[in-house]
Amino acid sequence: MKRGRIFYNGSIHEVTPAGAAQVRLADGRLLDEADCHWLPPVQVGTVFALGLNYADHAAELAFKAPEVPLVFLKGPNAITGHRARTHRPQDATYMHYECELAVVIGKTCKNVSKADAMQMVAGYSVANDYAIRDYLENYYRPNLRVKNRDGCTPLGPWLVDAADVPNPMALQLTTRINGQTTQQGTTADMIFDIATLIEYLSSFMTLNPGDVILTGTPEGLADTKPGDVVETEIAGIGCLVNHIVDDAGYFQP
Repeated sequence: MKRGRIFYNGSIHEVTPAGAAQVRLADGRLLDEADCHWLPPVQVGTVFALGLNYADHAAELAFKAPEVPLVFLKGPNAITGHRARTHRPQDATYMHYECELAVVIGKTCKNVSKADAMQMVAGYSVANDYAIRDYLENYYRPNLRVKNRDGCTPLGPWLVDAADVPNPMALQLTTRINGQTTQQGTTADMIFDIATLIEYLSSFMTLNPGDVILTGTPEGLADTKPGDVVETEIAGIGCLVNHIVDDAGYFQP
């Protein structure tokens, strides 16, 4: 099952796809997808983000692939929804997308074995974890300005139940800028798979429902400019649309 969350008529509603670019509210009403104010598909808890988790991406950046997961945290201010605006600051010279499979935890867990790890997953979504290359101190210690800017990580539009994704390690990832494909890859190329990441994270901290693991991005990064429409899509999970805006477009009411 796919389900999302929107803000409509002063309330938060859970919605499901209705075909023809529409969504269905719990009471049966239909709304055009483009007319909805989209929220992240889950109430997000702790967000764990993986760096250099695809060998081709590490090579693209001229870095050696990590021997243990390279993980950093993201604040809740960074997360925004489908069709949201993401700000490209005036001083930025290179701001790229990162199409990522988002893994949503469904059970409180600690010290989970790799064999049991996938039972802790509630479902999957799509994330686009933007980075401004200018702000980067180094790739092994992503600083706050790179990964915790307001609205720099769209998430959605859907949460897809884990039971409906038979093999999350064989999903096609695609990014398009203004309709032109700029990135293609597959989750099969992750260095550390989902079960390994859950085992690793739960070995030193408790994971809770709503926690999200952003599993990294493959090679194929490209600069984005104000006015660009960026689509990050994962086969079977959904297509996340995001709009890049400049200072005027972001700070206007």
